Amino acid sequence: MSALTDPVRVAIACHGGRGHTARLGEAVRAGASRVPHTEVTTVLVDRITDEDWLRLDDAHAIVFGAPTYMGTASAAFHAFAEASARRWLTRRWQDKLAAGFTNSGSMAGDKAGTLGHFATLAAQHGMLWVSLGLAPGWNSSSGSEFDPNRLGFYQGAAAQSPVDDRSGAVHKSDLATAEHLGQRVAELTRTVVAGRRALAR
Repeated sequence: MSALTDPVRVAIACHGGRGHTARLGEAVRAGASRVPHTEVTTVLVDRITDEDWLRLDDAHAIVFGAPTYMGTASAAFHAFAEASARRWLTRRWQDKLAAGFTNSGSMAGDKAGTLGHFATLAAQHGMLWVSLGLAPGWNSSSGSEFDPNRLGFYQGAAAQSPVDDRSGAVHKSDLATAEHLGQRVAELTRTVVAGRRALAR
């Protein structure tokens, strides 16, 4: 196979919370899967196994996901981040691509704290952060809540779901934004990996 058709591997390391963030993770996966020759796997960080850690080690990109609780990622994700210190010691995730997504009950909800936590975790591992790459939507009189990136975040994909909703439903715009992130990560991963493979030949 050529460098352009060799598969690249994208992993989604996610805590699904009450279901909304898990639904976002599915949208990220759908977006990444649209890119040819991309293998996508989801790792549930609150029940991570030794095999799951190896899947993350073998991935070319890792997308972090967790709900925002009290201004930062959920406790389950923080436990995963702390456990990743073994990878930090060996620089196992050095130069992988990274990105992130989150959900909260409020429109803003201090989600920037969670996305910042993801970006800092990636930086500590020596990873390369992939931003959302979308202009903010719904910020003019001609805009609407169905614009992509309706909440206006840049660092990653952000979503809002009512705190009393137990259905796991996520706004159509937020799902589209998460799909965009997944596709963007996969496309950039393919470009970076193909370039590295070409240089190695």
